[in-house]
Order: sequence, then structure tokens, then C-alpha cells
Amino acid sequence: MSRPQRTLKPQKINFKESFASLKFVPRFFKEIRRVNPLLFYANVSSRIINAILPVVLLWIGKIIVDEVVLQIAAETKDYERLWLFVGIEFGLAILSDLLSRAIALTDALLGDQYSIDTSVRIIKKTSEINLDQLEDSEFYDKLERARQQTTGRVGLMSNILTQGQDVIVIVSLMAGVVAFEPWLIILLIVSIVPTIINEIKFSGTSYSLARSWTQERRELDYLRYAGASDVTAKEVKLFGLSDYLATRFQNLSNKYYKESKQLAKQRAAWGSFFNVIGTGAYYGAFVLIVFRTVVGVFSLGDLTFLSGSFNRLQTKLQGFFTRFTAITESALYLQDYFEFLDLKFDRSEEVTGLSLPKSIQQGFTFKNVGFKYPKSERWVIRNVNFELKAGEKLAFVGENGAGKTTLIKLLLQFYEPTEGEILLDGVPIKKYNQLQYQQYFGVIFQDFVKFELTLRENIAMGEIEEIGNQSRIDKAADKSLANKVVSELPGGYDQQLGKRFKNGKDLSGGQWQKIAIARAYMKDAEVLVLDEPTSALDARAETEAFDRFIKLTEGKTAVIISHRFSTVRIADRIMVLKDGTVLEIGTHQELMENNKLYTELFNLQAAGYQ
Repeated sequence: MSRPQRTLKPQKINFKESFASLKFVPRFFKEIRRVNPLLFYANVSSRIINAILPVVLLWIGKIIVDEVVLQIAAETKDYERLWLFVGIEFGLAILSDLLSRAIALTDALLGDQYSIDTSVRIIKKTSEINLDQLEDSEFYDKLERARQQTTGRVGLMSNILTQGQDVIVIVSLMAGVVAFEPWLIILLIVSIVPTIINEIKFSGTSYSLARSWTQERRELDYLRYAGASDVTAKEVKLFGLSDYLATRFQNLSNKYYKESKQLAKQRAAWGSFFNVIGTGAYYGAFVLIVFRTVVGVFSLGDLTFLSGSFNRLQTKLQGFFTRFTAITESALYLQDYFEFLDLKFDRSEEVTGLSLPKSIQQGFTFKNVGFKYPKSERWVIRNVNFELKAGEKLAFVGENGAGKTTLIKLLLQFYEPTEGEILLDGVPIKKYNQLQYQQYFGVIFQDFVKFELTLRENIAMGEIEEIGNQSRIDKAADKSLANKVVSELPGGYDQQLGKRFKNGKDLSGGQWQKIAIARAYMKDAEVLVLDEPTSALDARAETEAFDRFIKLTEGKTAVIISHRFSTVRIADRIMVLKDGTVLEIGTHQELMENNKLYTELFNLQAAGYQ
């Protein structure tokens, strides 16, 4: 069955829309200045001085040529003035080179610092986003566009500063040309108008194409990862997926290449046509300058100055308008970045609301809770009613898709119930300070993150402010049996984990899970949630881990999700879910006597061990 293909024609961004994106440029430069004011002002000052030097050098060149002609005709030679100006030109050339290097250096340093700053801001802003928003593909595209062009924003900074520098160069050169021959300005305008038309015609096209391909680029990035990663290598080799992934990547890439090629060909063709017109106008001006020199209106020095000025003017003006288009397109990415940073999220419940009780008195109550994802009509869970009593160990069981993990996400306030409410000690949980509320929980998810950092950092992630508290880290490792993992690694707690970095050590699934469990113990939370926490452990290790868990969390409230009935039977009560509803709830013995789904699943699993 073939995959449905999305229409990939780019939405055209016109010149007006591109121009409007420039409103973000002042804010952009305020941020750059904030990152490092000293470097910023050093860069701007160097550019201003360097912008004045071209016309000064051309003027000194004119004086030198005229002085050479004068000395050739003179009977008595006096080279003092000639060598003076040669020396001045030499000094200014050295100064221009030093300023150019200073500009390049400060550009690079400012760019690096701003790139770091923007990446940090995006990471922090992402932490404000609700989980359901991150799981929405359209919202994720917005995040992806904000992340893109981090290095491109560095180029934008340099381009805008260069644009300002060139304005000074253009104004000074035009003043010099007008002083000699005002008619040259008309020819100059004719020579650069074709460039302006060409840039307006194709303004925003590259951005339009890139924007329409946001989702496909994410797919291409994933295909690169899936086809060339140590995580996927076993399956790719075993199932012979390399050709399939490479072909799929190539087919999608070729579609983008074809659209990009078509755009590039159009720009090249029109650019060549308009360049012929511009070049003709330039040489018309050059002929006029030569003619006026031959008839004696201009000196050879004037010819040198005017031809050099006109040539530079045309080059600078063409570069100005070409760069302007690049700036407006980059500013469109800048617009995505700032619009993302300006997104407003209702965070009032995170910083206001009721304080959490120091200890749970009654417990949690789910009242007629139902949930369905935005833009979906299917209920994931509905009419869920149960209590999680203070100090109780409650296990969730059920077949895949029954709604177990969804209940956990609702309990943690990652999602809001579509209907019904969840109470803590009789108070709706949404009335509590959300930041404090979520700190109430220690959680190990089934798909817990394997941070490719040091072992110490991996454990301390449970309470990162305590990363320097070795005693607390040791206790967490002892409780989870991760201390055995520590003793087996050459670097101990400072061992780099994962294969991504040099000297990194990869761990088995069971070792990773012990570290994840240590992370939960590190937090010492009021409520512990274990979502398939021991799936990678063997039966003996799992039994030991859960026996320790029950003893170490005596008096604490906990939720356990597991498919192994030998594990869940040690819980105080067990809740059986089916098709998003509560089918039955009780102790192991009570459920076995009910002779319903729990009994059926328990007996099926028990038969597998006989």
C-alpha cells in the first residue's frame, strides 16, 4: 500500500510580507547588544571607520596619479608630496585590513555568543510548553522552524551590519561622483534597477520552499538517524532495511531537489538577463568618463577616481539589494524565532494556587474522568472512577491500549481531563500550584531517558540541585541496586555513559533501568509512579527490586504499572483497565475470586511458566 503524499507546493511569500518581517530587526540587535555590549560597539565602530576609507583611498589615488603626471611634465622633480601621499595610502590600506580583521573577529565571537544565547532561550521556552502541544505536529513544526537557522541568524547579523556599512560607503562615493559629473548618477540608477527587479521578483521564495518542507525535513532527519545509528543498527542489519531507508530518503530528497533546482534555474536565468542590462549601463558611464577625460574636462587622476568610484558604487549597490533580499528571507526565520519566544502559555496555575499538603491525608480521587486528544473524537479513557488512598500501593493492569499510561499523565497534570476531575485530599488538583504539585511525584516512565552524560548526572537528574550531595546519590544507588553498576564501571560515578562520546560506556537495558530507578529514589517524593520500571530485568532481579521497593517506600503512596502478575500481586490493591474504563479493582485474592479479566490474564501468564 503506497504512502499518501502531501502536496508540497510552497506557499508564496511576496515582497511585502518579506519586507514586513524586518520589524523584528531592531529587537534582534537589542538582543545581540545585550549578549556582549563591548564586542557589539567595537564591531559597529570598526565598520563605520572602514566604510569611510574607500572614498578616501580613491581620492588619495587620484592625487597620486595627478602628481605623477605633474612630475613627468615638470623640469625640476620634487617627489616629497608624491611620497607623502603614497605613505598615507599605504597606512590607510594597512588600517583597512586591520579593521576588516577586527570586524571578522567580532562577527565570529558575537555570532557564537548569540547562537548560544538563542539555543538556551529556546530550550527554556520549550520547558513551558504543555506535553499535548509538543505532541501536536503543527505546533512541533513551529518549534522546528524556531530552532532552525541558529547559525543563519549569525549570518543575518553580519549581513545587516555590512548593509549599514555599505550605506556609508555608497553615500560617500555618490557625493564624490556628483561633485564631478551628476549625469553619472542617472546611468548608475539604470545599471542597478535590473538587480532590484530581480531581487523583488524572487523575494521570499527560498523561505517559502523551506517553510512548506518543515515536516519533510524532519522526516529526512529521522531517516538519516534510522539508517545510520547504533540504536537502530541491529534491526536495520537483521531485516535488511538499509536499501529501503536509503531509497525512501533518496526519493524524498529528490522531490525537494527538483523544486529547489527549478527555483535556482529561474533565478539564474532572470539574473543573467538583468545583468546584461546593468553591465551595458555601467560601460555607458565608463565611455562618458573616458570621453570627458580625452577632451580635457577630467584629469587622469579624475578618470581614476571616477571610474573606480563608479565601479565600486555599482558593485556596492548590487550587493546592497542582493543582500537586502537575503536579509528579508533570513528575517522571516527570525520572525519564526521571536513569534515562538512570544507564545503565551497560561502558567498562572504553575506559580499561583494552593500549596501542597506536607503529607497526603486522604489520597487521590478520580471522578468520572474522561480524556481524548485534541482534534480527535476517540475517547482514550472515559467514566473512570477510583481512589488512590494515602500510603497505598495501587497497581494498574490491563492489555496494551487500555489507558494505563494516560491515567498517569492525567495524574501528573501533563494533560487536563476532557471531562470529570481529579482530587487530592478533596481538592481539585488543578487548584494547586502546578510546579509544586509535579515536584510531589517521583516517576520512572517505561520510555525513561537514557541521558548520555555521566552516571552521577543520570542519578542526580531526579533532584538535580543535589548533584553535589554524594551521600544522597550513594543512598539512591544502594536502594535501586545501581551501586553494582557503579562498581563495574572503570570511571565509577564519573563514567561517561552511551556511545555518542569518547570513552563512553553503553549499558544493558537492566543496568539503565537500575539507574532510572535510582533517579526516582533520589527525589524522595511523596508519590512514586513506576511505569513498567523493571521490564528489562530478569525475574530474580525484578523480584528483588520490588521487594526492596515495598520496604523502602513504606508509608508512601505509589502507583505501579506492570505486565508481570508476580509483581503486581504484592500491591495493596490492583485496578484492571479495559478499553479505557475500570473493569474491576481489589486485592489479588479478591480479583482471583471474581473470575473476570484479571483471573484470565493471571492464569494465561502462569501457564507460560508451567
